[in-house]
Amino acid sequence: MLRLKEVLASLKLGQADLARAVKLSPAAIAQLINHNQWPKSINQSQLAWQIAEYLMQNGAQFDVVRAGFEEMEPPRANAEAPATPETNDENQECPNMLMAKQALRPDTKRAFGLVRDPFDDLRSADEMYLSPDIRYIRESMYQTARHDGFLAVVGESGAGKSTLRRDLAHRLRNEPVIVIEPFVLGMEDNDAKGKSLKATHIAEAVMAKVSPLEKPKSSPEARFAQMHTTLQSSFAAGYRHVLIIEEAHAIPVPTLKHLKRMRDQLEHGFDKLLSIILIGQPELLVKLSPRNGDVREVAQRIEIAQLLPVPKGELEQHLAFRCKHANKQLDELIDQGGIHAIVERLGSSGKDGASQLYPLAIGNLFNAALNLAAEIGESRVTADIVKGV
Repeated sequence: MLRLKEVLASLKLGQADLARAVKLSPAAIAQLINHNQWPKSINQSQLAWQIAEYLMQNGAQFDVVRAGFEEMEPPRANAEAPATPETNDENQECPNMLMAKQALRPDTKRAFGLVRDPFDDLRSADEMYLSPDIRYIRESMYQTARHDGFLAVVGESGAGKSTLRRDLAHRLRNEPVIVIEPFVLGMEDNDAKGKSLKATHIAEAVMAKVSPLEKPKSSPEARFAQMHTTLQSSFAAGYRHVLIIEEAHAIPVPTLKHLKRMRDQLEHGFDKLLSIILIGQPELLVKLSPRNGDVREVAQRIEIAQLLPVPKGELEQHLAFRCKHANKQLDELIDQGGIHAIVERLGSSGKDGASQLYPLAIGNLFNAALNLAAEIGESRVTADIVKGV
């Protein structure tokens, strides 16, 4: 990004004002300022002098104008924290997935007549976009909780895992199912990095939820026996129990093995007393690989449901659904070229050209494009605006 953005702001001028002055489209100026991409239709030196003259006519000093053509240092999410040290690219997520949350600015909402952000957090289950993939995983989670099962839901950051968990909790509100969610804040797969989740912690979580007035036994053996008895009594009273663990990619391998044994041994006749749903990022797939001898017994018993990106052909339907809940028609906010540009931008931008068309990345890019469109005075998002973000 060029410092011209700062210069314009200091003069209380917009990119649309500059575009009119040099007789270029607002999208072309956005490409120049945000990505240092100069139009091919005009000589670069000639355009630079036109911009300089316009800025100086509006009160800018020559040295300030000259500095405006320099690159700005990209902003960090936490400007007061030290810069992140360089790491191996293979261990990093796609930059689009790491884009800071793009909230719509007040002027953007006014410009497009939006009373709410189309990609705000969901307010009800009716606002969930149910693709065939989401619908299948959603029902798998419900059946596991309501009846029985051992399920792992795996997806990239922003794929919708937490949304599905909240939806499941909503669906179970009036069902005879006790939901047990151990506290996982700060959980790591070893005690050197943070606090690892152990079987005894899970037993404590079960007791706290199923029988909160009963004091847990002190010894691990007595605590597990107490948990078994408590679950049996609750089951006899007509309740099912589901253990849901988020950030499950950080569960230590020994705990994964203990979870499988809980499934095997916590039973009442032929009925299992504890269903288990693990929710985690793709690292969980590595831990649960059948080739991993340490967890072979777990891999043979667990069902894995993987959240996939939104198919390229369904992006328009996905965007239309989100816009509908902001009381807007999709074509009021973006044209077909803009939709195709989002597909091109995210459809093959991940590792090994993998699609990053996940809800979070889509929402971030869409909102950033709306903000830019409002800034440069465009009535809809176009392909050039998406490319200029």
